[in-house]
Amino acid sequence: MRIGLNLKGLEHQITPVHLVRDGGQQHSEGYAALNPQELVPTLVHGDLVLHQSMAILEYLDEVFPEPPLLPDDAPGRARVRALAQLVACDLHPLNNLRVMQFFSDTWNVPQTEREDWTRHWMQVGFDAMERLLVESVDTGRFCHGDTPTLADCCLVPQLFNARRFNVDLGPYPTLVRIDEACLALPAFDAARPEVQADASP
Repeated sequence: MRIGLNLKGLEHQITPVHLVRDGGQQHSEGYAALNPQELVPTLVHGDLVLHQSMAILEYLDEVFPEPPLLPDDAPGRARVRALAQLVACDLHPLNNLRVMQFFSDTWNVPQTEREDWTRHWMQVGFDAMERLLVESVDTGRFCHGDTPTLADCCLVPQLFNARRFNVDLGPYPTLVRIDEACLALPAFDAARPEVQADASP
């Protein structure tokens, strides 16, 4: 969500919600009233409260259409959505903090096994995404063409997570190249987790 807001140059106020501090601030009564899933992010725009990153990004793209996060042709939009959903629906949920906490707190899965499990599913997803990008003539400087799209907004945070779990990114030169191109842009650089107000020292 931060990347999308930055790409569109929208003025916004971020209220940090620390996922570990105080037992997880997403579980607080005030936040749970905004987001019953007790997940981040949540967008508040006037009287509208939205959950889920993909829905938020598409909403921003419809209400603030410039610069667009989706191509202007139907096949292009479908391709970008498919790439974005590969990350948002298949990859990210499997390395989500609450999944890791469930493994640890409920099943007593050792940390090394949790991390092995996470790396396995990341590699499965990255294998597919690398191939999809390499085999398509629509791949450019970014996931689709030469301007960032919804797919790039999803990919970059997932590669941050991959590095956190020590995933070997050597087999994914296209993903790494796109990640570098994105992070060279101020909109992506300013959205990096480690530079946020609530980042751990």
